[in-house]
Amino acid sequence: MTNISPEFPVDENAVRVPYDRLKSYMTSVFKAVGLPDTDAEGVATAMADGDLLGKDSHGCIRVPMYVKRIKGGAINLTPDIRVEKQTAAMALVNGDNAMGHLVARYSMNLAMDMAAENGIAWIGLQHSNHAGAAAVYASMALERDQIGLIACVGSANHAAPFGGTDILVGTNPIAVAIPAQDEPPVVIDMATTNSSLGKIMVKAMHGEPMPEGWVIDALGDAITDSAEADNGILTHIGGAKGFGLSMVIGFLAGTLNGAAFGSDVIHIGEDPHSVTNTGQFIMAIDVGHFLDAGVFKGNVDRISREMTGSAKLPGVSEIRMPGTNSWRIYQDRQANGIPLTAPLLENLNKVAGELGVEGL
Repeated sequence: MTNISPEFPVDENAVRVPYDRLKSYMTSVFKAVGLPDTDAEGVATAMADGDLLGKDSHGCIRVPMYVKRIKGGAINLTPDIRVEKQTAAMALVNGDNAMGHLVARYSMNLAMDMAAENGIAWIGLQHSNHAGAAAVYASMALERDQIGLIACVGSANHAAPFGGTDILVGTNPIAVAIPAQDEPPVVIDMATTNSSLGKIMVKAMHGEPMPEGWVIDALGDAITDSAEADNGILTHIGGAKGFGLSMVIGFLAGTLNGAAFGSDVIHIGEDPHSVTNTGQFIMAIDVGHFLDAGVFKGNVDRISREMTGSAKLPGVSEIRMPGTNSWRIYQDRQANGIPLTAPLLENLNKVAGELGVEGL
């Protein structure tokens, strides 16, 4: 496999940084801007886990933005993350404006414990923040033979209602992780737009153009210059169907939880001061309450092999299940380190220098 996640341009000169070193760097950065030691390590772990999975658009690349928001007073450094309401199968978690990574991990742990007892749990999150790579939290459920799901209101609006031009809709991502026996777990982690903003950030950092279809202007014409993406409209996957899915996620992750959606959403990349009241929802399903976990995972394996072994179109070298590429990247980066390109490394070391911590 390639040494670089598909989200990054192939760069043989990228520096491979061990997972523990990258996590230590980010822990030091967040401690330097005021996060308590345990919270700093928790955020750094979630971000490094995202990089390990190949989610380069939602890992350490976000360090400068998070530091700017913490310095700007937008984040509560001593939050009281708590359950506001709870029944046997649901809970509403108040993140108290903590770093979103802490709120999401707290909530997934709660969901898994509740699902182990009752078979299923749905957790609504309010007063949260951007939490990085959604697959990190959905995948937590795999070790407990559970299915994990998380969906989020995007932390900035970059899309319009289908057929419109007013920027009122976020990328509203969703991630689902399904355990398997011997095959890689089946994992999706996707925006409901044709690209996440993070992938566009990566392309802009490296001077790479965007494919046609990711972003359009107010006349419906394609924008391919990644540096001009903020002046355009991100397009929905599947047109009206993607817009519909985005609306469902927004109402369930935002409105249902008393969190921001629509014009109430704060652009975290442009506003380092305002509280976002970001909304997410998390679900955990305990497989054993439905079917013996070994039987279920064996069936997932069988069906996955059926799919990947099916007839291919001309020119197609491989049929992959969702999450297989990320699983391969995970294996590679565990063994060989996480590749950091020169522009990214420069940005991270600049932050380190400004804060007086050891760089990479």
